[in-house]
Amino acid sequence: MTYEEAKEKLARAGQEHLLRYYSELDDAGRERLLAQIETLDLSLLDLIRDGVKEVPKGSLAPLGALTLEEIEEKKEYYEKKGADAIRSGKVGAVLLAGGQGTRLGLDKPKGMLNVGVTRELFLFEQLVNNLMQVVDRTGQWVPLFVMTSEKNYDDTTAFFKEHDYFGYKQEYIFFFVQKMAPSVSYDGRIYMEGKDKLSASPNGNGGWFSSMIDAGLLDKIHELGVEWLNVFAVDNVLQKIADPVFVGATMDAGCVCGAKVVAKADPNERVGVLCLEDGRPSIVEYYEMTDEMIHSRDENGKLLYNYGVILNYLFEVKTLVKIADEYMPVHVVEKKIPYMDENASLVSPGEPNGYKFETLVLDMIHLTDNCLSFEVDREKEFAPIKNRTGVDSLESARELMKKNGIAI
Repeated sequence: MTYEEAKEKLARAGQEHLLRYYSELDDAGRERLLAQIETLDLSLLDLIRDGVKEVPKGSLAPLGALTLEEIEEKKEYYEKKGADAIRSGKVGAVLLAGGQGTRLGLDKPKGMLNVGVTRELFLFEQLVNNLMQVVDRTGQWVPLFVMTSEKNYDDTTAFFKEHDYFGYKQEYIFFFVQKMAPSVSYDGRIYMEGKDKLSASPNGNGGWFSSMIDAGLLDKIHELGVEWLNVFAVDNVLQKIADPVFVGATMDAGCVCGAKVVAKADPNERVGVLCLEDGRPSIVEYYEMTDEMIHSRDENGKLLYNYGVILNYLFEVKTLVKIADEYMPVHVVEKKIPYMDENASLVSPGEPNGYKFETLVLDMIHLTDNCLSFEVDREKEFAPIKNRTGVDSLESARELMKKNGIAI
């Protein structure tokens, strides 16, 4: 993109201030700035033009799950079916690892967190160990796609290399960068972080597949013969990845998608719940639920909206390709956004000062025709690390790891 083309593009959206320091930059700086402007999606600004409008929910109804008891009854059958698919190279895994460990006191990728106590054990390492269990059982390397952010790509790739990929076969690991979305002030002015750098952030966990396509990895998926992708978050240290039982059950149910869920610890637990929306699978966030929904029970006294998602999903690749061109709702989120002020000084605000734009994986679920709700035991598969202490913390995760016989 040339300077003139950038100027014309920005003028149409009233964002000419992004070129304010262009004349002060060296050639490399100018190139960096123009490259960012070229990929800038200015249509996102329409979402806040007349005030923020959240995407309305349709008509909601409860959705049950394949329960722990039902899974146990057919476990051998499901496991064989899933293991056969893995041995045939049909299953890949996608690790969402774009976040930093800031809330945990780590100014590095979250996956670099040491979860060990008496020995060094990194979060990335333990997740690879979890996946290796499947490799050992099936004799097949599962392609692992690792989504990073622009901010943590170099640190993440260097960390894996430094630790010899934690024993995983390097040729089966593929790194890619998540797409970015601009950060804006309340009046829609795009922030800058530096004279040659726009303020931008990863476009939410719903952007993982479009980011893979942009990185050219869809060709690799087809080349490898992968037909299913298990996408999971970096912060759940206990989760099973490419779990043959989960894969087999989803295939057996004839579903194009599967979601691992846990029974709610209590009605008010702050988790998104798998449900039906206008007859299609969906996820309702805890803050979107009415009191009646939260407390309603069936004739046996069981909560109707009972199964919370843990961000571990299985998607059929064919379906992902089909829905990739469909409209994904973009959510506008209020955030504290560091920005460069009029004096070209970087400011770190103490309060929210603008908006970020995010797509969410829950909206991908709603674009599918069906989804198997697959219950797992939270004490064996759900140990998210979001805080240093207390609920869903490093502290609580370590306790659960010890319970599950993991040496830490």
